[in-house]
Amino acid sequence: MDAPAARPSVPLPTGAGLSAGTPFRRPALSSLGLSPGKRTRLKRLLYHHGPGGGTLLILPIDQGLEHGPADFFSNPDALDPDYQFRLARDGHFSAIALHVGLAERYFGEYAGDVPLILKLNGKTSIPSDAQAFSALTGSVEDAARLGADAVGYTVYVGSPSQDRDFEQFRMVREEAESLGLPVIVWAYPRGEAVAKKGGKESLYAIDYAARVALELGADIVKLNYPVRSDKDKDSPPPYNALALSPQDAFRKVVESAGRALVLVSGGEKVDDTDLLEKVRMSMAGGATGIIFGRNLWQRPWDDALRISREVHAIFREYAEPPR
Repeated sequence: MDAPAARPSVPLPTGAGLSAGTPFRRPALSSLGLSPGKRTRLKRLLYHHGPGGGTLLILPIDQGLEHGPADFFSNPDALDPDYQFRLARDGHFSAIALHVGLAERYFGEYAGDVPLILKLNGKTSIPSDAQAFSALTGSVEDAARLGADAVGYTVYVGSPSQDRDFEQFRMVREEAESLGLPVIVWAYPRGEAVAKKGGKESLYAIDYAARVALELGADIVKLNYPVRSDKDKDSPPPYNALALSPQDAFRKVVESAGRALVLVSGGEKVDDTDLLEKVRMSMAGGATGIIFGRNLWQRPWDDALRISREVHAIFREYAEPPR
């Protein structure tokens, strides 16, 4: 097999407390301070499944709870979770992420072939996000019993409910630590206060969410890519005066995540050009991988496999040996 291509070196942004020109590398697995159990499971995900080379390609299917059945109308085949499990297997994903009910009923057929990330909390989209909070839907014991390689938990940073959110997460983190399961935090800025300070997609909000996830004990943090807008002027200083390119803004976020690996969220389905550009910019900016759901499983089968192969090709450019 050919050696992976060298990763492009992209200068760090200036004006954000970073050193211009310093090459950026993803944190080494050996530097994350992980217990043996966590390190073993993360190494399987990073190197033994999916694209490998220290990267992560995760297929989430928690949207049925978060958004309702509406997300499956564009591709009715995807209403059956077996569609996503087959895509995760045949498309060579690092893992599939879902709630306990789907894991109980569908994972058995794919156990050992498709690594599982059990999502432990969630909410519907019916209430307002003004006081967003995701209640527990499963336990760390469920994850261990089902053979999961990691657990996922959503934290709504900035929500008026964040105090009980933090406390609920503390219990999950402690249980995961005791069983050697890595914790992936879906770090989402939400609430009226966030909306008044630049919005949930602003650099300020996403950068803050990245740091909060690190401080709370995330091993991996799932984040949205920052989006520049006129609302940036409402962000607190110095964010309201930063003039960073989109990629440099994202690299600022990766820096704030410190020794937590970063996954980029896909969001709503976009066209191929935009999807592949987001993947490339994310990986060049220091992401460990992506967690794209609707962008992949809302496609017909052949198209979903094709775009998965194209994502793999980009990941190969950023592959690294274990370190």
